[in-house]
Amino acid sequence: MKEYKIMTIKRKVKDYNGYKSFQYLEPNKDYKPYKLAKEINRVEPYNYPVTEEEEAKVQQILHEDLIISLHEHTFVTPEDLSQIMEFRRQGRDWTGYEGLSVSGLDVVFENFMDGTAFITSNAGWKWNDVIHDLGIRYSDFAHQDMVIRAETIEDIYRAKRENKIAFVSSLESATQIENEIDRVDVLYGLGVRVMGIAYSEANSLGSGLKEKNDSGLTAFGHRVVERMNKLGMTIDVSHCGDQTSLDVIEASSKPIFMTHVGARALWNISRLKPDNVIKACAEKGGVIGIEAAPHTTLTEKHKDHSIESVMEHFEYVANLVGIDHVAFGLDTLFGDHVGLHHAFADALSIGASHSGVEFDEVEYVKGLENPGEAYINVVRWLVKHGYSREDIRKVMGENIMCVLKETWVK
Repeated sequence: MKEYKIMTIKRKVKDYNGYKSFQYLEPNKDYKPYKLAKEINRVEPYNYPVTEEEEAKVQQILHEDLIISLHEHTFVTPEDLSQIMEFRRQGRDWTGYEGLSVSGLDVVFENFMDGTAFITSNAGWKWNDVIHDLGIRYSDFAHQDMVIRAETIEDIYRAKRENKIAFVSSLESATQIENEIDRVDVLYGLGVRVMGIAYSEANSLGSGLKEKNDSGLTAFGHRVVERMNKLGMTIDVSHCGDQTSLDVIEASSKPIFMTHVGARALWNISRLKPDNVIKACAEKGGVIGIEAAPHTTLTEKHKDHSIESVMEHFEYVANLVGIDHVAFGLDTLFGDHVGLHHAFADALSIGASHSGVEFDEVEYVKGLENPGEAYINVVRWLVKHGYSREDIRKVMGENIMCVLKETWVK
């Protein structure tokens, strides 16, 4: 077992050359520019308090072990969110490369922003808009060398070896395939390796978490699950209703992810999962990623959303199903996440998924405000609370890799 070798270790950063999204184009000619939110120090930075010796352990982990986010949106919002609708209509999202370079992350399951892809519609999840979004982001990725697109297990390990960040293309819903099953193959061919079944609202596959009546996985949904298993595309049920989630777990021949959820037993909202669904996922060999989007993973003990409430959910799930089935999909972004939720409350089903419990709104989740600080603080929290090197390695990456090795074709 690899243990700590205490020494002074320089903070882990990626080889970043200062590239900004679309710098190969001309603003005001090729696209409309916006003043974007700061990727670093948008709010007062927060380092979870640890001793010098503990920080040395943290840095050793970041240098040597695989650090994975199971669910993230690495785009940068406009500083002025009154511009967000026209910004989204332009169909061009900026990636927070600078913030990612200091994040400690080796792998990001990038989920784009297709629930708010409003290029041709106010409803999101339109096929042409999703394809446009993927293509624009991929074009930007091709002009820099810190982020690589990961489509195989080896791509992930290569990113770690080369001090780069592997982006695993993921979609939160299959709504955009409508009733066209071969579109799953198209998305796989375009590099998508994880896909959700439904995003809050019901679709042709099953019910989302906002539906009052969850009738479960449809006949077409069963076909899609089978096709995803055959292709090697991992399934996600984070935004599905409870019955649909259970049906997907039963129907799948392989383990699945719940990439960004929490425990409803700690905070009774539909956005989080009940114990029976969490257990079913783990019993199938799956992994549960703990969520930190604003006003989700609260608890009665920690009603102000912060790293402490998020980690209470982590410990609850780990105690419920075992440390081998837990990871982190903190669901952060660069910019005002709370403001974004207000702007897109209907599109993201915020009211339906967060209702039922009173809470005081926070401006941001302290300690987990953006991808640049979140995962380092999680590692600090784990070290501070006495978790072993082996367990930290599992929840920060190895558990996720175990599922990928069972679900991906290579």
